[in-house]
Amino acid sequence: MRTLYNCGMRLCVLGICLLLSAVGAQGERKPSPTKDSAPVAVPMAVDHNQPLIDVVVPRSDGLTMQVKAVINNASPDLWMSRRVAEALGTTINCDAQVCVGTLTSQTPAIYVGEMKIALPPKSEITIPAGDGKVFPGTNIEIALPSTLLRNYDVLVDFPDHRFTLGQPGTIHFQGAEGKVQVDPGNGIVQVPSKIENKKYNLVLDLAAPISRLSADLFEKLSAEHPGWPRMTGAVGPANIGDTDAETKLRTMRVDRVQFGSLFLIDLPAEEASENQTAKLKGATGLLGADVLLNYRVGIDYAHSMLYFDIGRMSQFPEFDVIGLTLRAENGRGFTVIGIVEFEGKPSVAEVRIGDHLMAVDGIPVINSTMGQVWSMLGGSPGQERNLTIERSGKEIAVMATVRHFLAAAPDQDDKRHKGKDR
Repeated sequence: MRTLYNCGMRLCVLGICLLLSAVGAQGERKPSPTKDSAPVAVPMAVDHNQPLIDVVVPRSDGLTMQVKAVINNASPDLWMSRRVAEALGTTINCDAQVCVGTLTSQTPAIYVGEMKIALPPKSEITIPAGDGKVFPGTNIEIALPSTLLRNYDVLVDFPDHRFTLGQPGTIHFQGAEGKVQVDPGNGIVQVPSKIENKKYNLVLDLAAPISRLSADLFEKLSAEHPGWPRMTGAVGPANIGDTDAETKLRTMRVDRVQFGSLFLIDLPAEEASENQTAKLKGATGLLGADVLLNYRVGIDYAHSMLYFDIGRMSQFPEFDVIGLTLRAENGRGFTVIGIVEFEGKPSVAEVRIGDHLMAVDGIPVINSTMGQVWSMLGGSPGQERNLTIERSGKEIAVMATVRHFLAAAPDQDDKRHKGKDR
């Protein structure tokens, strides 16, 4: 078992889960359908660790359109693009920053596969300004919230890129199981967890590219464990691209997080902003999708149960990337807002703050998502990427080297665990 702790974080998690299955943590709930409707399974894309599906939206002219939706299970708010809201016949009111609309009993249902999803009447929808996408740097036009998902059984299969939605009791869940807390008012799931043998509640957020800890908890763990790897500045999954504050973002690897008998090892977690901490509503952090990419995650809302079923054993070098922090611009690509240091020096010395990233290895990024750009900027440490940068109206070429940021704990750090019950 010792070798598990010298590998990448995700492989460690999977090895432990396999052990759980062997000792009887495997759980299966046989379906007992409450309605005739069978669950539907649809293809799912994973972009910047976010689970995306196609949703069919009816239009007022009798035709339909297909748009991207994110499984936004940690938010009770229904977000959609303006064109989707207009297609649904929603009355829209706007200010300088955002638009809102209200659903009525006449609002048509949307479809996930063959399943008809009724949108709750009198619910308020949020419509961002700009290019019509729900979040900067994405192609998402609907965010399916916890208030909608809680009415169903939900299975997010990251390894096989499948999303299954069913009436309560219709999905056959498998894997290591555990009791969770489901807020009866908004459907948000809190996972009872342990960090350093102390109890904390973490929100399950499948739409978060990376896990987060409240500012207080992050500071506490950082002070108590100076040997845990850490960095300042957002790269890879930590770079969401919606605020300049990401240049000061701190990320570290937490030694382990426990949920029941399940252990997550060397978990990357970023420090939540003040606004993000407020949204946790009593929880001390959130469990993001980055640590769940090897799993089929099942949520049985009706019974407040969570399932983790192993789908593969893979390592994901999420922080082996070019050291730039980017901000997604509406329809204008990506602006460099920070250059992350590596070994005490700027990791890409030739790039300046305010430059615009136009292409990576000759591939234009203007119409790319944030996840697609970070896939282009990743690689093996030491590899080079040819960046096309726009500065003051001129394009320049910059060769940038992939760096190994937020490395796992060094071997000598392993010694402090010798003799511990892992």
